[in-house]
Amino acid sequence: MNILITGAAGFVGKNLTEALKSIRDGKDKTHPNLAVDELYLYDLGSTAEELDAYCAKADFVFNLAGVNRPQTPEEFMQGNFGFASHLLDTLKRHGNTCPMVLSSSIQATLIGRYDSDYGRSKKAGEDLFFCYGKETGAKVLVYRFPNLFGKWCRPNYNSAVATFCNNIANDLPITVNDPAVQLELLYIDDLIDEMLAALEGQEHRCEFDGIQTVLTENGTFCAAPVTHKVTLGEIVALLEAFRDQPQTLTVPEIPKGSFAKKLYSTYLSYLPKDKVAFPLKMNVDARGSFTELLRSEKCGQVSINISKPGITKGQHWHHTKWEFFIVVSGRGLIQLRKIGTDEVLNFEVSGDKIEAVHMLPGYTHNIINLSDTDDLVTVMWANECFDPNKPDTFFEVVE
Repeated sequence: MNILITGAAGFVGKNLTEALKSIRDGKDKTHPNLAVDELYLYDLGSTAEELDAYCAKADFVFNLAGVNRPQTPEEFMQGNFGFASHLLDTLKRHGNTCPMVLSSSIQATLIGRYDSDYGRSKKAGEDLFFCYGKETGAKVLVYRFPNLFGKWCRPNYNSAVATFCNNIANDLPITVNDPAVQLELLYIDDLIDEMLAALEGQEHRCEFDGIQTVLTENGTFCAAPVTHKVTLGEIVALLEAFRDQPQTLTVPEIPKGSFAKKLYSTYLSYLPKDKVAFPLKMNVDARGSFTELLRSEKCGQVSINISKPGITKGQHWHHTKWEFFIVVSGRGLIQLRKIGTDEVLNFEVSGDKIEAVHMLPGYTHNIINLSDTDDLVTVMWANECFDPNKPDTFFEVVE
């Protein structure tokens, strides 16, 4: 399949292009029925001759080109309607009735604050595409995207989320006039999933009830099925928690598919070089070191323990807390003994054969470096974060 992408250098275009390259080059094998041959990438630096050649050979067209921040209001219509008209005329000239996707906007509903020159230019582009579909029989998929966010989105342009991520990551000020304002947000990976579904003839159809998307099997429009409705205040609070993570080591809850998970990935993509790496506090003594790596209120904490040759650490037990000890380098012995008994459970561990050993509630336990020369490096996960006011840790030697 030969695929033409207009606006290929833009936010959506770049993400879609890279996704299709991975499929074409065999790096992404999750779409076995999707064959990508040539990618025709058209943007501001491309020529009319290139567009003509692309329109002659394309098997599918994504029209993502558009104007968001023109110098004059007239440029909205020129960029969003005028180019679309030129594209369709070029396809007609070649008799090419391949399927097409039009990237429109929720602002094309022309409702409330969306009644604008930009919205009118998008609505005109939609009408043009629908007429083209009726005239030629070409399959036309019109998507009214809400606010978009994700990696590579340009800050201080047309995305508040991109601006907030960039500014907070780079210690720049942000302005929030009303934290209660709610946005409907579409994450770039969810959008790209829908674009790939459209390529495979599995697009999601919808109608609009005002500005609300209503998924329906035979809808006039198309939509990505997963969006998130979040207030500006909620976005900023999450971003501030992400910013503070190197100091607090606490990762906010980021369940699968959640807005928080997607926002965290977006935020990280804006980090400057001097924040990509950050120091951790190493608690060092003659026995080695203990370094907390990260913590989560619901999922406990992860730490790195280094024991010098011949050193024994631990010799304590917990009422409720439990842990995994995972030796990743060196050779050691882990011992556990149930409180009130004499039986000792011995587990020889090594970085050559990585395994996890439970530190059981009600069992005193230790870890011994068996080497005379090498450090013992252990990853330790505890099911709850250490609370100095209730440490649940009681000294008792194993044997």
